[in-house]
Amino acid sequence: MVSVIHSVAHAGVEGAPVPMLAEGLVPEARRKLEEAIDLIRSLYAGKQLSSGEDVWHHAVGMGLIIASLKLDLETRLAALLFAAADSLPDAKERIGARFGEPVARLVDGLQRLNGLRLVTRATANSPVPDVRAQAEILRKMLLAMVEDVRVVLLRLASRTQTLRYLGDFPGAQREEMARESMDIYAPLANRLGIWQLKWELEDLSFRYLEPQIYKKIARMLDERRVEREQFIADAVARLTLELKAAGIKAEVYGRPKHIYSIYNKMRGKNLDFEEVYDVRALRVLVDEVKDCYTALGIVHNLWQPIPKEFDDYISHPKGNYYRSLHTAVMVPDGRALEVQIRTYEMHHHAELGIAAHWRYKEGAPADSSYDDKIAWLRQLLSWRDEIADSSEWVEHFKRAALDDTIYVLTPQNRVIDLPRGATPIDFAYRVHTDLGHRCRGAKVDGALVPLNTPLESGQRVEIITVKQGGPSRDWLNSDLGYLATQRARAKVRQWFAAQEEAEMLAHGRALVTKELQRLGQTGANIEDLAHKLGFRSGNDLYLAAGRNEVGPRQIQIVLAPETQQAEPEPEIQTRRAKSTGSGSGILVVGVDKLLTQLGRCCKPAPPDVIAGFVTRGKGVSVHRTDCPNFKNMAARNPERVIGANWGGETETAFYPVDIMVEAQDRQGLLRDISEVLSREKINVTAVNTQSRQGQAHMEFTIEVSGVPQLQRALSLIREIPSVFSASRH
Repeated sequence: MVSVIHSVAHAGVEGAPVPMLAEGLVPEARRKLEEAIDLIRSLYAGKQLSSGEDVWHHAVGMGLIIASLKLDLETRLAALLFAAADSLPDAKERIGARFGEPVARLVDGLQRLNGLRLVTRATANSPVPDVRAQAEILRKMLLAMVEDVRVVLLRLASRTQTLRYLGDFPGAQREEMARESMDIYAPLANRLGIWQLKWELEDLSFRYLEPQIYKKIARMLDERRVEREQFIADAVARLTLELKAAGIKAEVYGRPKHIYSIYNKMRGKNLDFEEVYDVRALRVLVDEVKDCYTALGIVHNLWQPIPKEFDDYISHPKGNYYRSLHTAVMVPDGRALEVQIRTYEMHHHAELGIAAHWRYKEGAPADSSYDDKIAWLRQLLSWRDEIADSSEWVEHFKRAALDDTIYVLTPQNRVIDLPRGATPIDFAYRVHTDLGHRCRGAKVDGALVPLNTPLESGQRVEIITVKQGGPSRDWLNSDLGYLATQRARAKVRQWFAAQEEAEMLAHGRALVTKELQRLGQTGANIEDLAHKLGFRSGNDLYLAAGRNEVGPRQIQIVLAPETQQAEPEPEIQTRRAKSTGSGSGILVVGVDKLLTQLGRCCKPAPPDVIAGFVTRGKGVSVHRTDCPNFKNMAARNPERVIGANWGGETETAFYPVDIMVEAQDRQGLLRDISEVLSREKINVTAVNTQSRQGQAHMEFTIEVSGVPQLQRALSLIREIPSVFSASRH
């Protein structure tokens, strides 16, 4: 389908029709347009674009499209001067001095967007699986890179003019541009509500990409044209008569048919050509919103509504603020008819979208920002519901706030989105975790920059790496500004945690190996030994040994000959728990006042679930029931296990408990932890601290009245700055 705009543009390009370019503007505007045409006539003489089109021809075609959208004088001048920077020294300053700073900024912004042509074309024609998501991000990038959305309107007009020109030049270039237009520019026009350009971009692109299908649908439309026109004329006459009888002033006419829209409905709903409702369609324009619903009732009284084919976009506008009533009805001869009902104001927006906000306002100040604010609001609204791709990745970017997101390029022209303020290191971790770990430098647009440099939309970022290595602890220092994203921070912390675990694993392996050598058990199966001690694997055993959770005595007990381990005795606390009562504070069921001692391996405290194990000469050792040492002893000598619970004097007793604190090492850390314990009136009986590569590992033995007091203390310790974790050993 060839639009009215298309015909008008071609009719007047060669003669540079100033009256058509100046349509809707005040008389003074004509002089400025004539001045711009005089300048570009010589400036563009003999020059061509990469498409083969004359620059002069393209500029005037753009200007006519912009004029048809009723945009302001500044935008029309920018369309004519779009390529002036390629031939005019100090173009921005000279254009600003001659035509005004706003025009110079629009031309400069358009030049910036034109610099992305290779990226947009490569993205649209890429075979990679995430091409749709990449195209979605790129559409956002095009808007994020400009301060004035009119620049995007100029780009859309330029692409529309290019597709018109390529109509007589089939080939690979035309197909590439058509695919790019379908994936990036037509959806942009849709987002901004510029239906005139959206439909033309889609129809032209579809015609170039699927010529056979396009011709088939066009032929079917043409074959039934006379019959369809008579059908529409009869329907218009009947509906106009009914609306007039109801006292509604309305304009009714046949709605234009767009081949790509018809094809989409045939494909999406698996319909034959005759079953597509909008092949035969009416549009009703009224003055007020209430008249829309009255007209809808009249339509449904005249013809039978088709179920599930009614949409109320007035009460629930689309994301780009499109408003209208859509319905489909069945006429008496069995054919379907689609009807759109809207006010004149809604129609104006539906045809011109965001462009409508730059219509010339008589007497409005030249630098008024009201229209710009409205335009950006509409743009933000437009991102809500247009992409059908349901992947989580695309959903993430659909929810991203445009103002808080930047879009940068990899050396391979892939678009990466990041929060505003992100640095090259954030970029590296966003691309790949390993790239972030090995990052040692960065180039932005070919120039070396510090790694804490905030990035901006449109920049091309290249990461300089080493073959092996890891991140720096300085990256985690928020004062230095190396990282702005939580993702990157988490990756850096995970790397250091993995390094610490590797060191702990090596240390524990050395301890276990040394003890096995001392016992003459170097051939012992490590996995079996780990299972006997209550661990899932040998590595878990090594880690426990490295953290001093398993000692030589426990390994000795497990590996001792059967005759020597008939009555194993665990490492237990040798002193009684402090108590102001007459007993130990622990009641062992069935044995009153029996000597009891708390197992040093697990250090139970109320209200832990406990059990007792009868030892030789030292009474009953009391353990937590989940203690690995207790489980081993109970498995070998189940007859020595007895029930136990806490006695009634636990409120006045204190129990030793081991806690472990992991933190970033700094001056005053131990003092801060000690102050918390002191405020909670908790006695510290032992402290063991180690620091490796700036990370502190601290073990405390404290005396508490029970687990609730312990949990409160741990919670307070976790709130101390630079503390990663605090837990019971």
